[in-house]
Amino acid sequence: MSQIGTLAGITVIDLSRLLPGPYCTMILADHGARVIAVEDPRYRDRGEYVFPVYRNKSHMTLDLKSEAGRGIFFRLVEDADVVVEGFRPGVVTRLGVDYPAVCRVNPKIVYCSITGYGQTGPMRHAAGHDVNYLSRAGLLDLMGEKGRAPSIPGIQVADLVGGGMNGALGIVMALFHRQRSGKGQHIDISMTDGMLGLLPTVQFFQALFGTEQKRGETFLSHRYACYNTYETADGRYLSVGAVENHFWQNLCHRLGKPEYGPLQFDETRREEIIAFMRERFRQKPLDEWEKEFRESDVCVAPVRTVAEALQDPLFKAREMVSATNRTTPDIGIPVRLSETPGSLRKAPAAFGEDTDRILEELGCSESEIKALREKGVV
Repeated sequence: MSQIGTLAGITVIDLSRLLPGPYCTMILADHGARVIAVEDPRYRDRGEYVFPVYRNKSHMTLDLKSEAGRGIFFRLVEDADVVVEGFRPGVVTRLGVDYPAVCRVNPKIVYCSITGYGQTGPMRHAAGHDVNYLSRAGLLDLMGEKGRAPSIPGIQVADLVGGGMNGALGIVMALFHRQRSGKGQHIDISMTDGMLGLLPTVQFFQALFGTEQKRGETFLSHRYACYNTYETADGRYLSVGAVENHFWQNLCHRLGKPEYGPLQFDETRREEIIAFMRERFRQKPLDEWEKEFRESDVCVAPVRTVAEALQDPLFKAREMVSATNRTTPDIGIPVRLSETPGSLRKAPAAFGEDTDRILEELGCSESEIKALREKGVV
């Protein structure tokens, strides 16, 4: 088993900020790529530096609007494999660091652009954030309780999945293609496209039942007792995900209502069964329900808080959470490879902490680095 990582030897220059691009390159860094994050020095004190996604990376400051800054960027690109950027379409062209410009320096580059609405189409220049991408793609309308306003998720699904994960997947596929063909390419990642791409099950259920899936009453969102959430005696919650009938029957037997087993999707008894479940689960606190179901073959889980999840023995056993001397624990690497596993090799880089070292690697002298700082280039 190699501890180097699948992407060892791959160098990534990351021009992106905030969450989608940096999360994308964190995935690459976790699996061995050398990631150099490049950020405008003016952003140093804006409070927008999401430090956990800078683990395993180097970070330098660089003003791409300056001729000297662009010169340093292209020196970095000469030996790089990947460039990631998250500006609105047209910005990298105005800066002179777009895909055609980079290709002139390094024709084999894999260049990934992550935006809200993509490089083409009528909304390419529109501003947006996670909730807007979820909204336009139809996902937000499915989230929340029936008869109430849509609920915004507590994590940035479009940023992390539509941008970060899809970006990383696209980059790995492009690198595989380059290995076979010798050619790089441009990757156009739209976070809104990514959210629309999460709708196959919605389409399936709409075709299966012949009805539109609506907020708070879809097949897998509160319509049936077998896939629902229930309050416990202490004001906590349990989730039930007993989709297959044998799991549902096991649960019904455990709760003393075996007659509900065959009625899992009975529309005439649906509300009655949900009402029973609500009343039944309110009779005990969460920890007692956990103990009761521990040895049962049912799909039931406690609704953990984030703090509780980080202390869960499951994630400790899976090495998904590790203690550090910082205030927040390290989150592990969810993609497990038997021969070339990812690893946590370096704590999150501080803003600009590697600037001098990287410039020295490019051959800059101490006096040249000092001059660049005085001019605001780094």
